[in-house]
Amino acid sequence: MSSAIWFHVARRSIVLLAAGLLPMALAAQTVDTIDPDLRGRIDRIATTILDQSGVPSASVAVVKGGKLVYTQAYGKARLDPPTPATPEMRYSIGSISKQFTATAILLLEEQGKLSLDDPVSKYVPGLTRGDEVTIREILSHTSGYQDYWPEDYVMTPMLKPETAQQIIDTWAKKPLDFDPGTKWQYSNTNYVIAGQIVEKVSGERLMDYLAEHIFRPLGMRSVWNSDEIKLTQVDATPYYRHALGPLRVAPKEGRGWMFAAGELAMTAHDLALWDESLIAQTVLKPESYKQMFTEVKLKDGSGTHYGLGVFVGDRNGHRFISHSGEVSGFVSDNEVLVDDGAAVAVLTNQDAVGAASTIARLAAPAVIGPDTETPAERAAIAIYRDLQKGQIDRTLLAPNLSDYFTQEALDDFRASLAPLGEPLSLQQVGEDLRGGMTFRAFRIVYPGRRLTLTTYTYPDGKLEQYLIAPAE
Repeated sequence: MSSAIWFHVARRSIVLLAAGLLPMALAAQTVDTIDPDLRGRIDRIATTILDQSGVPSASVAVVKGGKLVYTQAYGKARLDPPTPATPEMRYSIGSISKQFTATAILLLEEQGKLSLDDPVSKYVPGLTRGDEVTIREILSHTSGYQDYWPEDYVMTPMLKPETAQQIIDTWAKKPLDFDPGTKWQYSNTNYVIAGQIVEKVSGERLMDYLAEHIFRPLGMRSVWNSDEIKLTQVDATPYYRHALGPLRVAPKEGRGWMFAAGELAMTAHDLALWDESLIAQTVLKPESYKQMFTEVKLKDGSGTHYGLGVFVGDRNGHRFISHSGEVSGFVSDNEVLVDDGAAVAVLTNQDAVGAASTIARLAAPAVIGPDTETPAERAAIAIYRDLQKGQIDRTLLAPNLSDYFTQEALDDFRASLAPLGEPLSLQQVGEDLRGGMTFRAFRIVYPGRRLTLTTYTYPDGKLEQYLIAPAE
């Protein structure tokens, strides 16, 4: 193929991709190179949480060792007619879209076309205190601009089309909710402003810029701009419910409402390709990733737990970046443990329910393995497994607890816990000091039920208490 022909084909691919029209057949979406035991655990987590929550379906992708190793879909993507979910189906990813907009800004900074410390008034005139608010502050939700969509449902005005400029005129020209840089408050308005900055500085439509610099190079061929056109009949159908009523097809937001803040839809497979790039740092320069992944501090020095377009933090010594997303009829969650080369992307098709986050946050530690457990959690689960067999290592116990574990107690622990099998997770949820001992509380999660474990431990490591009860 000549370079001239390749250019025209490539340019047409970018246009089609921006509109979400590239054939799905161009990319295989089913991947399964995962360890069978880990596959079984992830499948169990996903199916259990769907059963518990009533959410119709979930599409899951797993990255391990820096590579996509597993994609699977569960439940029904459509209820009428009943249609099983498959990895080839797209779901809206909602606010996970924000990290793509933030990346576009960082790319433009690398090109010398703007600075994160520029005032937003340099690019978008007329905003409240726009000469004080910086691009960094809009990307980190520390600007003070009021959120135009904090609700978890679609309000009547949102059923009609809106433009980015109309959103900005209505919400970004109000008095600020706080002085710039003094508080953290999530606001979709920030990213509408960011999207306008990308378009003005680059001279391109936001979706065209993202397609050229991110989606096409990473092979993310399923990406769809759901702000422009709703998903098709071969994709997941969005649902919602009133209270505990029946699932109903969710209404579609009017065109323009999700610009730059939540417009993207894709397969879990392609979101995982993005996660691979975050781990390998292939789209941006290292300094840009450092800025993106570093917690932005307020003017008083307090933390925000947010970088640029992503939540950031540490879980049991493992650095993570994450974000969830919600638009009408869809909820998503993306958890990336960047230093561990691991990620879990979960897409679901019912709004206002946290099933996606629950699946992702239970599955992520399983992908990494035992290293994510604290010493206290490892000790607690080892004792728990022994008690399921009706036995206990008395060398671990102080005299009072050893007396507590009579044969009757051991028989009762075995009879009640053994039928439950291996829990989905055992996580510490609290710690305090009392009576010269360390008190710890743990949550044990099973399909359909949760248990509470409480322990007291002396400074020498001996246990004074190990009690299990139903969670309230």
